[in-house]
Amino acid sequence: MHHPSRRDALKTSAAAALAATAWPALAAPVAMGAEVHGMSSFGDLAEPADFSHFNYVNPAAPKAGTLVIQLTITTGNQAFDTFDTLNIYVFKGNGAAGMDSTFDTLMAGSADEPDALYGLLAQSVAISADKLTYRFRLHPKARFHDGSKVTAADVAFSLNILKTQGHPSLRIPLDKMTGAHAEGDDIAVVTLDPRRSRDLHLFIASLPIFSAAWWKGRDFQASTLDAPLGSGPYKVRRFDAGRSIEFALVPDYWGKDLPVNVGQNNFATVRYEYFRDRTAAFEAFKAGTLNFRQEFTAKIWHTSYDFPAIASGAVKHEALHSGRAVPTQGWFFNTRHPVLANRQVREAIGLLFDFEWTNRTIMYSSYKRLVSLFQNSQMMALGKPDAQELALLEPFRARLDPAVFGDAYVPPISDGTGSDRTLLQQANNMLLKAGCTRRGAALLDPQGAPLKLEFLDSNPALQPHTEPFIANLRRLGIDASARIVDVAQYQQRLNHFDFDIIALAQSGSLTPGDYMRVQYGSAAAKTPGSQNYSGIVDPVLDALISRIADAKDRGSLTVAARAFDRVFRAGHYWVPMWYTDVLWFAWRNEFDRPAQQPKFDPGAPGTWWWDATKAAALAGK
Repeated sequence: MHHPSRRDALKTSAAAALAATAWPALAAPVAMGAEVHGMSSFGDLAEPADFSHFNYVNPAAPKAGTLVIQLTITTGNQAFDTFDTLNIYVFKGNGAAGMDSTFDTLMAGSADEPDALYGLLAQSVAISADKLTYRFRLHPKARFHDGSKVTAADVAFSLNILKTQGHPSLRIPLDKMTGAHAEGDDIAVVTLDPRRSRDLHLFIASLPIFSAAWWKGRDFQASTLDAPLGSGPYKVRRFDAGRSIEFALVPDYWGKDLPVNVGQNNFATVRYEYFRDRTAAFEAFKAGTLNFRQEFTAKIWHTSYDFPAIASGAVKHEALHSGRAVPTQGWFFNTRHPVLANRQVREAIGLLFDFEWTNRTIMYSSYKRLVSLFQNSQMMALGKPDAQELALLEPFRARLDPAVFGDAYVPPISDGTGSDRTLLQQANNMLLKAGCTRRGAALLDPQGAPLKLEFLDSNPALQPHTEPFIANLRRLGIDASARIVDVAQYQQRLNHFDFDIIALAQSGSLTPGDYMRVQYGSAAAKTPGSQNYSGIVDPVLDALISRIADAKDRGSLTVAARAFDRVFRAGHYWVPMWYTDVLWFAWRNEFDRPAQQPKFDPGAPGTWWWDATKAAALAGK
């Protein structure tokens, strides 16, 4: 939650945002390029203007059946374990799963391309030569669920209100959008600051579009259990706050035949069920309450998928190639706390996580050690910096740790005992060098107080992995502990950065850009509710984020990302965990799927469909 003064300062009415869409005419005409059917980071598009559908879908997939799942990826204010509002795009409340499916965006992405977008609400876009003005031409058939037309005024209202009142993860990237206004009913014009990032236009084209008329007189920032009017393929049918929410496919959905939608949105009903822990969710899947599940726990995957429904064929399970960017999963330090502001202290703590023992003993050797923010990509820093990387890093040499100019940091490989004496000794020496002292068996921080660390979480799933880590910290005299709190308290503490260490998995990107400011930028470190949980304030990283965000080609992006990766890893802001190249899925044998999987996504369950024949056979068992 924001502090009251911050929240009050941001509050304006939805009506004020609507009024802001009436912009004066531009002082001088802007030279615009020809209208195009799509956009990407570097201008390359795999699909021609007349493409009919993506290659990885079944265009004849039936629209039927019910998908019952859990929320597995959050956005905005969403929490995994509960919900109390249907507005997921603001700071307040815990947003409900699936609400994004009720809103269309200007353009939609392809899972066969890392960053391309194609027309959805906007059938085309014209771009100025300086790439600071975008004129989106809306599809003439675009409609909200009540039958009203989606207009350029709705687009302008949506973008402007998200910039001023949206969730911090939306407000921060929109800082360099100078405005959005309507030119008639069907042309929405978006203007950007010359300091804009390379991909800001893609971010904007992926934002939800709201009905300005529906929000008139309503407080956009307030929690609400009234479903906002949308134009997407689904709408809310019913919900039980905090327990479940169900969506119905809109039968006359205006965009069902668009190329970006053909073969997708195939389920007549989608229901999300909420559970307080993973064990309960797994039991619900076994009992048939859920009919599709993504598994995240190696022990369960390797030891528990032997129940009768597996043996009978009623339930299928399979590891599918991911294709996605590897998430940045790890324990993140809060450097706002004085003792964790010390880089040597953070590095020493990181030495005490024994990945080799954890992977073999707890995770059935299913994972590889994560070391980079850009794992398994060309953007991952390897060895010493090359000439191109040095060209970016040299101007900052005086500010940087000398380690940045050596081999990119990789956590040491332990002896696999769970308590490597050599690494314990190295950590101890680092801590003493950082100014820590000893009083008996207790380790004191540089200020002479007992060094205490708390691992905060809202779910016990990672406790088997965290406890051995904590045991090693205690062996060095650190008063380390784990604390599990309820979801509401956990979210509040995250929003106010009230923690020492948290376990976190943030989505990676195949084309990183300005959104990195939200996760690692100095301004975000001071913004309650932002995703810069570590509190990183580093002008060098800020400058390298700008290089990443402003890269004009993929080669320049790769070099800038490698340089950023080096500096970040040398800063020891996290203890990286693990990753895998596959994702684990299980489902009741009532679905079918395309023969071709997308390049950058498993396609499950987004491209799948309900199979009436399989469902009938399953019902007969």
